[in-house]
Amino acid sequence: MNASSLNESVLLQSRESVSKAAIKNVIVVVLGLSINYVNVALIHTFHNHQIFNTNPRYILFIHLVVNDMIQLTLTVILFVVSYTVYQINVSVCCVLMLLAVITTENTPLNLACMAVECYIAICIPLRHAQICTIRRTWMLIGLIWNISMLSVLPDLFITLATEPLDFFHSRIFCLRHTAFPNPLLSQKRDITYIMYMIIDWCVIFYSYFNILFTAKNASIDAKKARNTILLHGFQLLLCMATYVTPQLKQFLLLRFPKNYSDSLFACYIIVQILPRSISPIIYGVRDKTFRKYLKKQLLCKMSLQNSGKFHFLWAT
Repeated sequence: MNASSLNESVLLQSRESVSKAAIKNVIVVVLGLSINYVNVALIHTFHNHQIFNTNPRYILFIHLVVNDMIQLTLTVILFVVSYTVYQINVSVCCVLMLLAVITTENTPLNLACMAVECYIAICIPLRHAQICTIRRTWMLIGLIWNISMLSVLPDLFITLATEPLDFFHSRIFCLRHTAFPNPLLSQKRDITYIMYMIIDWCVIFYSYFNILFTAKNASIDAKKARNTILLHGFQLLLCMATYVTPQLKQFLLLRFPKNYSDSLFACYIIVQILPRSISPIIYGVRDKTFRKYLKKQLLCKMSLQNSGKFHFLWAT
């Protein structure tokens, strides 16, 4: 987004009524807390049952959940800060923005890896145990973080080299292009995102169609794997919306100039919040094994709470 559109968006935001701004912040915070509450339950279930700790599929899934929790928490913080504090120190903004961008870029890479794992499990099941080992899974997660950091850290290094020291002690409205203002970084970002889109979609389509044509007997596992990859594709599509957000904001500004602030809010919900709510559905609800243990944990927790209330009432 260019400087003029940014200034106009800030002006529109400043004209919002207090009640309207409060409603938007409450919606974002409630959605963020709700999704993270479910994610915490998923992580707790994963941690307490060895069956998940020894399965590469669930390890990749729980990494996605943890990554989404970090990303969602950071974006909610930045959203609330934009309405309350408005401007923050550049150094603080850089740290928050780096973590937010790294975790955002981790998501499509993780989804691609999960699609490949599904492909191996269905198309070459006899070699699945040899290829998808626990050690290789954790190495793959490390590779995901390294790739994302290598694509994002140059923003920080170039900014450190080109901006004066006073810049890092100033206060700004925290956005990626205000924290890292060098125009070359926008070009680098666009090239990186195009590469991510091509690689991720090639992996998703390759995995899906190989499962589709390999599993000719249409077994239950094959159907489930195809549906899972379709859900990954839908989640990936929403995540990829992050890559075209600057162009989308330009379009919204031109198309809905009077309701631009509301359009940005809807864009934020669709691009940042909605994709993080799909992960719990894919495995927390659809997966029979995970659902069984999750139900046991929730029922056990409810029984303990009811037992505690009973003892309290009896004591009084």
